[in-house]
Amino acid sequence: MNWYKRVSILVLALFVGACTTLKEPRKKIEFYTLEYEPPKISGLQPLPFVIKLVRFSVAPAYNTDLMIYRDKAFRRDAYIYHKWRANPGDLVTYFLSRDMKRSGLFKAVLPFDSTFPSSFAVEGSVDQFFEWDTEKSWKAVLAVSITLMAENEPDISKRILFQKTYEKTELCKRKNPRALAAAMSRAMAGVSEEIIKDIHAHLKNRT
Repeated sequence: MNWYKRVSILVLALFVGACTTLKEPRKKIEFYTLEYEPPKISGLQPLPFVIKLVRFSVAPAYNTDLMIYRDKAFRRDAYIYHKWRANPGDLVTYFLSRDMKRSGLFKAVLPFDSTFPSSFAVEGSVDQFFEWDTEKSWKAVLAVSITLMAENEPDISKRILFQKTYEKTELCKRKNPRALAAAMSRAMAGVSEEIIKDIHAHLKNRT
């Protein structure tokens, strides 16, 4: 076979392969979010304070809508066809705000973009938000740090009331992204309840 025929066959093979690839349907990306009932907190008296939640920041390794997993030390990978519906910082900010409102323990809870004056502000960061894979099990890992600040305190040294990091690990019932979303939801529910109770405890003596 001469060189001309060889080149022709090669070009034809590449063309057919390209056409076949173009005709194959692209795999659908599936999106996930957190889903849980707001914590039911009883036995605490409502406080007359307006609280604003500042939009939470996210650690660089998790500042993405991709679902991140760890299967080896020092390594983080991401699912290609499974994503969070929003950035972890927005998810945590929204659900904490929702839970604080539903708790009925505060006069009002404002979003970060509200122009209405507030008594106190909560800033925070999502330090960990990933799936931890081992041979025995998969786990959802969540770590959130918050800072509670007095908005109208002229003395800067007294403005920060407390700062704390909350960590939760929940087992995934199955080894798939949907189970990760369910486990992360349980972790967020636990973290949210702890944060609300701590904020209430630090503010109840300021009435």
